[in-house]
Amino acid sequence: MNKLARLQKTNESNPVTQVAIQSLTQHCRQEAETALLAKALALGLSRLLQQHPEAHLNISLEGDLGAGKTTFARHLIQGFGYAGKVKSPTYTLCEPYLIEIKSGNEIGKVIQATAYHFDLYRMRDPLEWQEAGFAEHFDAPGFCLIEWPEKAEDTLPAFDIRIELAAGKAESERSVTLSAFSEQGKTVLPKL
Repeated sequence: MNKLARLQKTNESNPVTQVAIQSLTQHCRQEAETALLAKALALGLSRLLQQHPEAHLNISLEGDLGAGKTTFARHLIQGFGYAGKVKSPTYTLCEPYLIEIKSGNEIGKVIQATAYHFDLYRMRDPLEWQEAGFAEHFDAPGFCLIEWPEKAEDTLPAFDIRIELAAGKAESERSVTLSAFSEQGKTVLPKL
């Protein structure tokens, strides 16, 4: 599906109107457990990209301030073997990370994809992400990980996966719910 067609499906991108195909919830008592869940999701995404190098997924990352969204994003991106610093895109809106995945078919071949990490918290206008020229990222091989998607109202393309984080009673305790909204998203979740 081309970029324009995806953007025209805006009513489907609203998490309230999207219907999950599959969901799973995990209670993480400490950050290490949250990191393991993020790395398991990275493994599922890697397998999808090995089989379909041109694949693209849109992933929403939702939760209250301090729920651990950026921490989950950091562990997810590092789960691909990314060794650099993964920083919050709060002021830049988007941080791209080139990820390399070993091909499952050919020895020595590496598949390159990009993880685009968005933080829309400081957006003042729902269309600001498009005006900044970020629409093209929503079709590039890899995935877009969007924190605070509600700030864009219903202007984002449809999500394949939603990650909801809720803080627990202890500081490092989290409840994490992963929901698939597309067949592509569904193929990633069972691999967790």
